[in-house]
Amino acid sequence: MSGSEGRVTLWMIEIFAAIAEDLSISTAARRIGTSPSTVSQQLSKLEAIVNVPLVDRAARPLRLTPQGEIFRRRALSILDEAALARAELADRGLASLARFRLGMIEDFDADVTPRLLGEMGDVLRDCQFLLETGPSHRLLSQLEDRALDMVVAADTAAAADWMEVHPLLEEPFVAAVPLRDGRPAAETLAELARRPLIQYTQRHHMGRQIAAHLTRQNLVLAHRYEMDSYHAILAMVAEGAGWTILTPLGLLRAQRFLGRVAVVSLPGAPLSRQIALWSRRGALGTMPADIARRLRGILGDLIVAPARARMPWLEATLRILPEAPVYVP
Repeated sequence: MSGSEGRVTLWMIEIFAAIAEDLSISTAARRIGTSPSTVSQQLSKLEAIVNVPLVDRAARPLRLTPQGEIFRRRALSILDEAALARAELADRGLASLARFRLGMIEDFDADVTPRLLGEMGDVLRDCQFLLETGPSHRLLSQLEDRALDMVVAADTAAAADWMEVHPLLEEPFVAAVPLRDGRPAAETLAELARRPLIQYTQRHHMGRQIAAHLTRQNLVLAHRYEMDSYHAILAMVAEGAGWTILTPLGLLRAQRFLGRVAVVSLPGAPLSRQIALWSRRGALGTMPADIARRLRGILGDLIVAPARARMPWLEATLRILPEAPVYVP
């Protein structure tokens, strides 16, 4: 075989690495943004070039052949080298970057994300942006799988040795309660405990974090509703169906309800979470730190300042975090 038809391409390597990770043609195709037929064709071309079977397609789920396991280690090394090359180019000027895959938590999709992408687009004029929004645990999993280059997510787990983490924002959990005659219907822990809790879903890390906090406080609260929508939760609070625990980000995302609910500090022991920028260590040079600095300014303008203006008592607990990148040895 001669010419370009006999050359292993980086695209083939990326597709093979996705198949090796997911052990599924269709899942690999969704992750890298192409069709299953394209993935299958590229895998067949790669196997023809190296002249050995890499994937046992008859197995369910798919599995790598012994030759595929060997090739997988080399493929990951090739992808790491490509990432380092991108990092060197990024250090020389972000304008040289051709593609950037960013994951952002859904809390930012209405304001922070468009502002960040707009500012980055002014710098990366020839770059193709691929944006993924979703819960923090899913975004971090995609970063680990190399499906994303960088994510902005909550602190769902300790940093691993392949990560660099740039802290951005710390926010407290607060209580949202119905209004009664223009005043909070309940404020103390005893008053709240007598009312139903409208719970944020425990399918997401934030819901599990809230549930674990209540357990530590020896609180068993009655709840009939568990939801993953800030709008639905606050709508029910506004109608007097119960109260809820969430963060200022959640409140601002559903701010049309802020005039119909009262927001008070969470009684008992405090609870907070941190939002950070996560990337693979060294893969993008100084780009993660540069974007983290840009994000701190955006978060200050769009999140911290409006929230503090509406709820001045958040002054000490809703804050932009200083640059202190975390590297696990």
